[in-house]
Amino acid sequence: MAQKKALSVPRETRRGWIHADPGAVSIVQQCAVAGLARSTYYYEPVPEREENLALMRLIDELYLQRPFYGVPRMTDWLQTLGHVINHKRVARLMRIMGLQAVLPGPHTSRRQAAHPTYPYLLRDLAVARPNHVWCADITYVPMRRGFLYLVVVLDWYSRYVLAWALSNTLDALFCLEALEDALGSGQPEIFNTDQGAQFTSDEFTGRLEGAGIRISMDGRGRALDNIFVERLWRSVKYEEVYLRDYADGAEAWRGLQRYFVFYNTERRHQSLGRRTPAEVHFG
Repeated sequence: MAQKKALSVPRETRRGWIHADPGAVSIVQQCAVAGLARSTYYYEPVPEREENLALMRLIDELYLQRPFYGVPRMTDWLQTLGHVINHKRVARLMRIMGLQAVLPGPHTSRRQAAHPTYPYLLRDLAVARPNHVWCADITYVPMRRGFLYLVVVLDWYSRYVLAWALSNTLDALFCLEALEDALGSGQPEIFNTDQGAQFTSDEFTGRLEGAGIRISMDGRGRALDNIFVERLWRSVKYEEVYLRDYADGAEAWRGLQRYFVFYNTERRHQSLGRRTPAEVHFG
């Protein structure tokens, strides 16, 4: 009951409840009561060999430019740059990063077979107002020594970032936390995601269905079904992440918080008639 009440409070307020004082209740227990994933409190980067981190950064940059590149093409490209690497290693790194080619074929990021999936509802749909369609997606965030995962909830019509969260694991809880944050300010008619295990989990789909929200999911191997969030990732990476070289998770959190305020309230979009997402979403 206490955790359900906690989830009605904004996530950043709940983060402020956590204190690592000697003799206090453990961080694990505090996070459980506050309804926070422990991974989203610590923001500890995922460790990986320095050589692999450099390769992952290269893979991430090329994928933003050419999302149709799967493991074979990505391997060929890295080899042309002089890297001694085989397709098995590239497949492992892309799987860690949650990447797959947008064209149907062998997948490095697979859904959980036991979870149900839903049809794609957005084909030929005219999205003409805020809160008609929301979407969510996860991306990899490189840092100086390790990496984290970032999830956002985005309004399709206005491009407004409704909520976001960082984690050092690809669990469902940090996605659910971002969803709860977004639902605190409104509710869409349709919610679109890919078929990742985080979004097909009973907790995530159950929350949407319980609120009467229709669920839409991209076709397998078709990342461009969620085109607007893919464009957001390009902006986030080139205008913030790649420029900063975050030293740790706390620095990444501060940088992303600053960027999303800028993105929502100052960054004008040509496709929005030179208005900001906030102007369109709330106007």
